[in-house]
Amino acid sequence: MPPKRQQPKPTGANVSSSLDLESEDISLETTVPTTEDVSSSDEQRNGSQKVTRQLIERKELLHTVQLLKIELSQKTLTIDNMKADHMSKVEELEERLNDALHQKQVLALKLDSQLKLAQEENRKQQALRKQEMETILLRQQQLEETNRQLCDKAGELRRSLRDLDIPRDRYEELRGVPDDKVSIQEYVAMRFYEAVTPLRAQLTQLGEQKSFLTEELDAHRGKMKLLTEVRPPPRPRVTAPEGKYTSKFEESKKKNSHYFGILANTTHFNKPSRPKKKIVATLQQSVTLLQKDKEYLHRHNMELGVRCAHQEDRIDRLQVQLEDAKKARENTYEKYVASRDYYKSEYENKLREELENIRLKTSQEIENLQRTSREMYERENRNLREARDNAVLERDRAVVAERDTQSRYDQLLEQFRQLQLGAGSRAAELSSQAKLHSFEAERALLLKEETAKALAQCQVECEKQQKKLELLTQEFYRLQTSCEKRVAELQAQNAEQASRLETYEKLEQELDQVTMQAAEIENEEEAERVLFSYGYGANVPTTAKRRLKQSVHLARRVLQLERQNTSLRRELDRQQSQTGQLSQEVLTWGPSLIAASLPPSSSSSSVSLIVYVHDGSAVSHQRTYTCLTPSYISAVTRCILA
Repeated sequence: MPPKRQQPKPTGANVSSSLDLESEDISLETTVPTTEDVSSSDEQRNGSQKVTRQLIERKELLHTVQLLKIELSQKTLTIDNMKADHMSKVEELEERLNDALHQKQVLALKLDSQLKLAQEENRKQQALRKQEMETILLRQQQLEETNRQLCDKAGELRRSLRDLDIPRDRYEELRGVPDDKVSIQEYVAMRFYEAVTPLRAQLTQLGEQKSFLTEELDAHRGKMKLLTEVRPPPRPRVTAPEGKYTSKFEESKKKNSHYFGILANTTHFNKPSRPKKKIVATLQQSVTLLQKDKEYLHRHNMELGVRCAHQEDRIDRLQVQLEDAKKARENTYEKYVASRDYYKSEYENKLREELENIRLKTSQEIENLQRTSREMYERENRNLREARDNAVLERDRAVVAERDTQSRYDQLLEQFRQLQLGAGSRAAELSSQAKLHSFEAERALLLKEETAKALAQCQVECEKQQKKLELLTQEFYRLQTSCEKRVAELQAQNAEQASRLETYEKLEQELDQVTMQAAEIENEEEAERVLFSYGYGANVPTTAKRRLKQSVHLARRVLQLERQNTSLRRELDRQQSQTGQLSQEVLTWGPSLIAASLPPSSSSSSVSLIVYVHDGSAVSHQRTYTCLTPSYISAVTRCILA
């Protein structure tokens, strides 16, 4: 920000201040004599008319001069104020211009810094791209080298897998060597030997069979020749099918030999070609992966090139914008200089016009002041006379108001005396009321002492009832546990009897089915066999007598169980009645115990209650309840017990 210009101290202000002081002195000198002249003009109107006229003219001139000086000082002040306003506006505009220039510089610096950062980022990105490209090229070279190595290995494997025939001794030696130390060629030779030896054995067997069959064929041919020699002439019919059979036999023989040769060749070529196929598949996969990597790298390189071109275009646009900003800054500075010169010339012209207007106005106002001063003196004399008459009227009014205030004062004094008399009687009434209140307070203290004694007695009774309640709860817990044990035992016995009854029912059903099956069978022996197969001879109640015995035994057992069940039900009802009585006692004694355990002065207290759980386990919980009324306490205890 540039420093503010110091405002030039106007000389007109000093002149106006001096004129103001002189005008004040003159006004002090003129106003008093005017009043004296006006007051004395009524008494000495005939004496000195010439002197008074000169004095009046002189005073009028001095007064007009004083007014003109005042007007001049006011005008100078307004001009100075206008100059100050104009200077302040100019300074504000300069400050704005400086701010704009500063912001422009800041923006230029920011732009430069951003350009530098963008260039650095572009350089870093280009370096990263170069590094990535180098790594990609290195990776590609490594993959190409690995591909060459794999191709060489494949060629070596092809060359090594040519001579795979090994003798049996060599096979036995290689078989004793572990797999880790065996080479690929030896391993393939072992597998080839293992695959070929059974085929060779089969081939030898087939050769022996072939020789045996050829011998048999020769024997049959000899027999056929003998038969043909011995047989009569219908020979041509037999020779034709014989030739067919021989030709077919030879064809089948050729096909057999061709088949076995093809089978041997296929087995010979398939066994060593399997690892080669695997190697070729792995090499093809590696080649496809390398092609994909190459395509990806090419695509990535294209994207990086596009991004680099985009960043270069952006840098060019930013440079163009920077040049435009510089041009705009120069244009704004030129416009500011031109506008400053224009406003300066316009301001000077306005000042000249205003000064001329002020001169004309001052001349007109001087004439108006001379004309109005005469009217003013006459008006002052007239106003003074009216003021004197008004003062006399106000004095009469003040006298009347004084009489009215005196009468009002007397009335208020009488009212004050009456109020003093009434205050004494009111004080006596208040003292009697205070005595009554003190008597009531003493009575309340006596009642408080009596309630405290009753409270102590209630607390003693409450402690007794609490002890009784604890004993009852212990008894209740004991009865509840014994009842639960008994119920569990009875349930177990009932389950056991039910399982036995189910087995007996199943047995009865099976026996009924067996008897029905035996009845349906007409043969008695087969019926007995069926009965024996289902346990007719075993220790099972299959006869009517045994069934009667068993039914009587079961009936007795059922009666005994029913008696036990009725006795247990009676015990359970008795225990339930006992628990109901205990819960009623708790409900009846709970509110009184809670109310007795509460202190008299507090509006709320903590109440400890024992909560009964219906599944047999009793847990004592400490809970805090707000003590409001006995009905509320009884409701809370009922909810807890429920």
